[in-house]
Amino acid sequence: MSALIEFQGFNKFFGEAQVLKGIDLSVQSGEVLVILGPSGCGKSTLLRCLNGLEVAHSGSLRFAGKELLDKHTDWRQVRQDIGMVFQSYHLFPHMSVLDNILLGPLKVQKRDPREAREQAEKLLERVGLADKRDAFPRQLSGGQQQRIAIVRSLCMDPQVMLFDEVTAALDPEMVKEVLEVIQGLARDGMTLLIVTHEMAFARAVADRVVFMEAGRILEQNTPEAFFTNPQTARAQQFLEKFSFVSTLPKKTKELELI
Repeated sequence: MSALIEFQGFNKFFGEAQVLKGIDLSVQSGEVLVILGPSGCGKSTLLRCLNGLEVAHSGSLRFAGKELLDKHTDWRQVRQDIGMVFQSYHLFPHMSVLDNILLGPLKVQKRDPREAREQAEKLLERVGLADKRDAFPRQLSGGQQQRIAIVRSLCMDPQVMLFDEVTAALDPEMVKEVLEVIQGLARDGMTLLIVTHEMAFARAVADRVVFMEAGRILEQNTPEAFFTNPQTARAQQFLEKFSFVSTLPKKTKELELI
């Protein structure tokens, strides 16, 4: 079975500094991949390269059988298939929730307004924010704004969703409501690549955990194997910073957060 996403010998530099070093990684359709590692190891850069927000320097990156590093790649089209949600919500403050969500489907995809609006309202219902459709971003909590950002991306009908530390800017009490939305996408079988420092969430949602250090993939394994028996000393050292790691919940259909 061909991988939906495949990095081969993938390298990325910032000036003279190499931040991604010979990345070999494949992701199957419907797989939930969680990328862990210390700050500065290249996790977010890897996601940004997949979304075309950073330019690769060598190697291969294929999506749905097509080479994305080809100079003729239409990244505007690719980003419709590979949605991304960031730490910051990037909602337009002068637009209502519904108008923020519909901007892409109507302006970029030129979809039928009625169909796009129906989809947006269903997605708002799904994340528990149907009553906020006419609200403005300033009237929402951080957790609510992040859920709107997820809905905005989902309304483009992507094949893959990338989540880059989407709870990093949230107060602790707002984290769970956002993670539950992502958990629901995982249950639905959507292909997800998630960068996070939420260890309980990572173990509960992942099909596979990838651990990075200094721009390289040091190991990848099932969440159960990674969290109970890491194969490298660096991964063991990383996990030891989380004193509760031995009590983290196993992969489950329902989110459990310590």
